[in-house]
Amino acid sequence: MTFLRRRNAIVAMAALGAATLTGSALAQQTVTLRLHQFLPPTATIPARAIVPWAKKVETESGGRIKVQLFHAMAMGGSPPQLFDQARDGVVDITWTVLGYTPGRFNKAEVFELPFMSGPAEPASRAFHEFVEKNAADEFREVKLLAAHTHGPGLFHSKFPITGLDSLKGKKVRGGSRVINNMLLKLGATPVGMPVPAVTEALTKGVLDATTIPWEVTPSLKIAELVKNHTTFSGSTGLFTQTFALVMNRNSYEKLPADLKKVIDANSGVDTAAFFGRAMDEGDKVGLEVAKKAGNSIVTLDAAETRRWQTTAAAVEADWVKEMQGKNLDGAKLVAEARAAIAKHSK
Repeated sequence: MTFLRRRNAIVAMAALGAATLTGSALAQQTVTLRLHQFLPPTATIPARAIVPWAKKVETESGGRIKVQLFHAMAMGGSPPQLFDQARDGVVDITWTVLGYTPGRFNKAEVFELPFMSGPAEPASRAFHEFVEKNAADEFREVKLLAAHTHGPGLFHSKFPITGLDSLKGKKVRGGSRVINNMLLKLGATPVGMPVPAVTEALTKGVLDATTIPWEVTPSLKIAELVKNHTTFSGSTGLFTQTFALVMNRNSYEKLPADLKKVIDANSGVDTAAFFGRAMDEGDKVGLEVAKKAGNSIVTLDAAETRRWQTTAAAVEADWVKEMQGKNLDGAKLVAEARAAIAKHSK
C-alpha cells in the first residue's frame, strides 16, 4: 500500500470512528425542557394533566428528556404573555388560555361562542381536530402539542341567579372578549381578567360573580367566597374557554429524531382528550366541594335556558359579522366547529 493510500485509509477510519462517537453521543443526549404555566400546582390541569404528561414524556424517553415545571408564573411575566414566551424561546413549553390574547386566534375563537360545547373530553378532541383542519396557521410560530377546552361554563355568584334579569348591573368576570360580549348582551357589566386574579377580585368586591368552570373553583377557594352556583339545562354550557400546550419550534427541532418521536407521541388529539378528561374529573371535584360547603347549586330549567340561548345568539351573529370583516367565513367555521363536536360527542 502506498503512503497516500495508507493515509487515506487512516483518515477514513478516523472519520468513521468520529461518526460512531457522535452517533453514540446523540443517542445518550439528555435534554431539559422548561414548562411554564399560570396556575398553582394543586389546580386541576397542573395536577391531573401537566405533571402526568411530563412524567410520561420522561419515562418514554428513558429519562433523556427532563421536564422542569414552573407553576403560577414562577418564571415571570403575566398569563397573556405565555404564548409568546414559548414562541420566543424564553421557555420551551407553555400552557395557556388562548382568549388571553384577543384578536390573535380568530378561527380558534369559534369554540368560545355561547352554548357551543359540553363535556371537555369530547370537546377537546373536537377542538384539536378543528384547529389542525381550520386554524393551523394561527399556531405556525410554535409547535402545537395539544389544543383543548374546559367543561360546561357556569356562574359562581354572591347573589342568586334565577333568570336573565338577575345579571343586570352586576360586575361579572369574563375570561375572553367573546365571553365579555356575551355578558354584556346578558345585561351584566363584564370585567376581564385572568383566572388567577379572581379570588382577590371577589374578596375586594371588584366582582359580584365570575364565569369559570367547576374544576378551577377549589384552587381559587370560590365555594368559600360565594354561595351561589348557576348552570343550565341541556348538553352544553353557557360558555367555553380554549387552551393550548405549545412548544418553542427551535427547542423541538434541536431534539434528536428519537426524542422528537417521544414528543410527537405525546401530542395531538389523544393528548388534547387527556387534558379534557382531566377537566371533566376536576369538575366533579369542584362540584362536590360546593355541595359540602352547603352552597346553593341551581340548574335553570329548559324554558329559562332557551331564553339565555336566544339572548346569547346575538354574540354569534356579532362574531360571524366580525369575521367577515377579516375575510373569514365565520358561518362556515361555526358549522365546522359544531360538526366536530357532534362527531366526538356520539
